[in-house]
Amino acid sequence: MATIIEFSLPTEEFALEETLDTLPEAHIEIERVVADNPDQITPYVWVRTDDFDAFEAALEDDPTVEEVVTFSDTGEERSYQMTWTGSIDFIVQVLTEYSGTITHADGSADGWDLRVVFPDRESLSRANEAAQQAGFQFDIKTIYGTEDPRGVQHGLTETQRNTLVAAFEAGYFTVPREVSLSNLAEQRNTSHQALSEQLRRATGNLVESTLITYSDGSDE
Repeated sequence: MATIIEFSLPTEEFALEETLDTLPEAHIEIERVVADNPDQITPYVWVRTDDFDAFEAALEDDPTVEEVVTFSDTGEERSYQMTWTGSIDFIVQVLTEYSGTITHADGSADGWDLRVVFPDRESLSRANEAAQQAGFQFDIKTIYGTEDPRGVQHGLTETQRNTLVAAFEAGYFTVPREVSLSNLAEQRNTSHQALSEQLRRATGNLVESTLITYSDGSDE
């Protein structure tokens, strides 16, 4: 049975400590993570901040950031592909050696909140033992299996899940619709464009995790 751990940790134990110290109002949400190199990870992130120019300038001086590519800009949010190295060494070890997968992460000046899935309880136990030996500082919130109703939300981040649930409860998906995207955006205290982006990302992740089957290239 796959096992999920949710925990928090300070920025100095993970990534972007200097950037978040420079812009404490910034909020970062990891959408997905690629970890195919033992020395670095490549997260795809959404960022909210009052000053994107200052944020990007801070990234240039952040020792945990090796490369940054801007993907899109909704006005309120920007998406980036980043390459992280340095202080994320232990997280890389978790992902590569213990088959852990980050399914959700939120970062701010107050620290990071992560959800990581392991293939079984034994993998999590070995990862936790390695963390203790390395003096890795983190605060465990909860540990549970995939049969727990709080388990992995079909590839969705917490924000994406909340957005879809709010849209469903408001009647956005009914035929005919009971609420427009503009009205829903007002209810969510966000812009029409930002909400549209959130719904598209959430729907895409939901389809990918529930309907798309990846194969080895064969026709079956």
